[in-house]
Amino acid sequence: MFLALRELRFARWRFTLMGSVVALIAVLMVLLSGLSSGLVNDGVSGLQRLPVTAFAFDGGTKLDSAFSRSVVDNQQVARWRQQPGVREAAPFGNMLVNARSDRGVPVDLALFGVEPNSFLAPSTGEGTGLGAPDGIVVSRTALDAGLRVGDTVTVDRIGTPLKIVGATADQHTFGHVDVAYLPLAAWQRLHAGVGPGQELPAKAAEQATAVAIRADDTADLAAGDAAAGTTTLAKRESYGASPGYSAETSTLMLIQVFLYAISALVVGAFFTVWTISRKHELAVLRAMGAAKPYLLRDGLAQALVVLVASIAAGVAVGVALGGLMGGSGVPFALEAPAVTLASLLLVLLGLLGACAAIVRVASIDPLAALGGQR
Repeated sequence: MFLALRELRFARWRFTLMGSVVALIAVLMVLLSGLSSGLVNDGVSGLQRLPVTAFAFDGGTKLDSAFSRSVVDNQQVARWRQQPGVREAAPFGNMLVNARSDRGVPVDLALFGVEPNSFLAPSTGEGTGLGAPDGIVVSRTALDAGLRVGDTVTVDRIGTPLKIVGATADQHTFGHVDVAYLPLAAWQRLHAGVGPGQELPAKAAEQATAVAIRADDTADLAAGDAAAGTTTLAKRESYGASPGYSAETSTLMLIQVFLYAISALVVGAFFTVWTISRKHELAVLRAMGAAKPYLLRDGLAQALVVLVASIAAGVAVGVALGGLMGGSGVPFALEAPAVTLASLLLVLLGLLGACAAIVRVASIDPLAALGGQR
């Protein structure tokens, strides 16, 4: 570290400029990480908080939009309940609607139709749970949007009034829309387009979007699909069936991959130029007896100091900016594990880029320091 520390002091402005570039990359990394987590929460937090193992959709349904196209019936639910290893199976309804409260607040809602006494029924942080035929429990974020417990919202076109009886303790959203849980019977009427005072067709009274399954690890989901005529997706896999999830996450992931690659190239390019500029000094050290591993360790330690200091500063600035973005309505959520992992990746890739440059040290001929090449 002797040579590395002296060079850091001697060429501090060069290293400061390099560190500033790395710090800016770290800021972008933190903001992209927070945006990725925020979009996931805003897109599928309602599904994440459901205590399910998998969803079974009607066989033949396109899985990239299964929640909006699948229709299952009570017989399929019953067959799933009979499968070995399946602890619970319940019908689950899903649809998006536009509505307006009695105080004139327009709102979009993702309606989750569940049986009030099933394992899908939500717990509340305010008000009461499901029970009333027209009662709904909304996401906490819906209250931030202007709704209140006790309000009545009317679904557009159909004209069905629904009373908000409670709210969850945290965010429940689906496709960037606030979730409203309601009894399955009420969901079936809305799904069939049956308004107040109209009779619900018998077939519609047996329908739902999917079968929500809570199963043991030993359950044979493929056998259940064969018996019920369904296609099952594990809970995490089902996120891709929500609107826009796959496109958003894949786009942000691609941006992050390019950001990591740029970081490695920038650090590698800097240390390549720096190594070439001090080749004579390194050759002198070799001539004085310094071993190749010593010079390599010295160069990597120098790179590590620059990377850790720069990334730490960039993460601090990114977290501060993220705190400002969190209250601006942007779907942004900083998660310590994601930021830590991304920071470690930046350090690792930066060291790889620096190593590719510093390995040139191994080819330095000590005679170059003694005038052998002059």
